Amino acid sequence: MAPPPDDRTAPWSDGCRVLVAGRSGSGKTTLAARLATLLAVPHVELDALHHGPAWTPRPEFLADVDRLTASGAWVAEWQYAAARPLLAARADVLVWLDLSFPLTLARLVRRTVRRRVRREVLWNGNVEPPLRTIWTDPEHVVRYMVTHRHKFHELVPAALAAHPRLRLVRLRSPREVERWLAEEAPRLTARPGHPRGAS
Repeated sequence: MAPPPDDRTAPWSDGCRVLVAGRSGSGKTTLAARLATLLAVPHVELDALHHGPAWTPRPEFLADVDRLTASGAWVAEWQYAAARPLLAARADVLVWLDLSFPLTLARLVRRTVRRRVRREVLWNGNVEPPLRTIWTDPEHVVRYMVTHRHKFHELVPAALAAHPRLRLVRLRSPREVERWLAEEAPRLTARPGHPRGAS
């Protein structure tokens, strides 16, 4: 299925519920946090809700996603197959970080190595597994990203077809991300229905 056309000029719909999509290493969580700060709305971090101790999925994951996105304004990453339909049904805007594969792979490898070397504690006490498991674990973050690097070219059009009210913002480079944050994203705060909006 062909990627949908860009849509950065159409008027925003009411509400301020924003999803950020993209392969691992594209900067989803960083952008979601920055956007949530800009809009003064909560950031629902899906990784923090999904991962329990020892990287086991939390049984409360979907219930927490349902509760935190049921009303009001928010920004969240669009990830995890079980949660994507619920998130897409409730969102107003889907920001797709469609950055190049070499860039996202380089970012992801650097992040993974840094976290492993420094033994950074992530969600619920988890740390990155040994780097050698990239060859044995199909769910290793780097291996999974490489294997599924084209999936959003199918997921995004399907979500837009299922939810016609969902607006798409497709950003293809870090420069486009910064430009959108500076010039377009602030308009979300000036719409009726937003807690900081002007009437």
